[in-house]
Amino acid sequence: MSASSSREVFSSLDDYIVEKRKRSLRGRYYFGLIFFFINLLAWFVRDYAQPFLSNSLHYLKACGIGGQDCFHTLGVLRVSLGCYIFFTIMFVSTVETRKLYEGRNSWHCGWWAFKFILLLLSFALSFFLPSQIVQIYGEIARVGAGIFLLLQLVSVIHFITWWNKFWTPHEEIKNSCSVGLAISTIFHGASLCGVVWMYTSYASRASCSLNIFFITWTAILLAVIIAVSLHSKVNRGLLSSGIMALYIVFLCWTAIRSEPIIIRCSSTNQDKANHDWITIIGFLIAIFAIVLATFSTGIDSKCFQFRKDDAKEEDDIPYKYGFFHLVFSLGAMYFAMLFISWDLNNSPTKWSIDVGWLSTWVKVMNEWFAASFYLWMLISPVVRQNKVTNNNESVQQTPAHSTMV
Repeated sequence: MSASSSREVFSSLDDYIVEKRKRSLRGRYYFGLIFFFINLLAWFVRDYAQPFLSNSLHYLKACGIGGQDCFHTLGVLRVSLGCYIFFTIMFVSTVETRKLYEGRNSWHCGWWAFKFILLLLSFALSFFLPSQIVQIYGEIARVGAGIFLLLQLVSVIHFITWWNKFWTPHEEIKNSCSVGLAISTIFHGASLCGVVWMYTSYASRASCSLNIFFITWTAILLAVIIAVSLHSKVNRGLLSSGIMALYIVFLCWTAIRSEPIIIRCSSTNQDKANHDWITIIGFLIAIFAIVLATFSTGIDSKCFQFRKDDAKEEDDIPYKYGFFHLVFSLGAMYFAMLFISWDLNNSPTKWSIDVGWLSTWVKVMNEWFAASFYLWMLISPVVRQNKVTNNNESVQQTPAHSTMV
């Protein structure tokens, strides 16, 4: 084979790999779009489907009298179950894919018409299942949604660690120290302003004792995180703690916003028209946030690897397909819990997401767990170092004692 022919072969091979990689990267956006429309479908089934579909679904035995068991809370769970079945099938069929030339890579990136049929069959199966099985799935979905929150937390902390390393001062970049200090000041200032704003907006009266407790405990957590970060043995600086502080304040705010509207302590009085618009806009933002959280966690598989893989080759897949679909299957459980406010027995009001006491306490516990997890991440290297030092000292003392004997 001549040199020119070899170059042509390698050039065509490179073009093939580049095209495969582009298709792989486009595929994740298609799945994200599918997940977005499934969220809209769940909202439609919960709030508006009954007047349109009650006559069509009454013949389904699983939907009960008048199709009641296929709308509202159970309807959301059925849509979630169909989504879970679809992404679980995708997970099983792509879990060990490694190379772009594998057949499973083509299955992940293509065959969209067949996938659409598979998705419809998954939904059909979920609407034919008895309500008792759907209720059991709802209980399991609570656990799956909790696992999803845990994965999301790990992904957030991984991003915080990366961001902190990115702005760590280097000898080559003299301005990085001042820029990092400015960014950390902004984050800490924003978290402090957030605490003050929550006090004035949601805890302005003595009767708002629960909100006062939530906000005060958040302020205490912020102080502990900053103190531990600046401790001489930890010495992690202010940037990562500032980002985490703002994230914790955000979790506290979302928890308070999830309180039932009737008894929510708020100092702002809005007319009904403005409140309706705010509710609708907040609802749409919440749906987008669900999809974004699922998508960003699904493509962030590196922070969940317990060992470093070998150097990536050109024909390796750009992200872990199995993990990607696993996160989306857990995300199906997560959006179900948000749409029904973690309550399997009562239907939420229209245009509401994650509102109720169960939702409030889930977010509060998520905030406390996030702070505890981050604190352990700060002190665990010090604890391990002390253990290693103690073990080395004990090993050194043992031969000395034997020599003396």
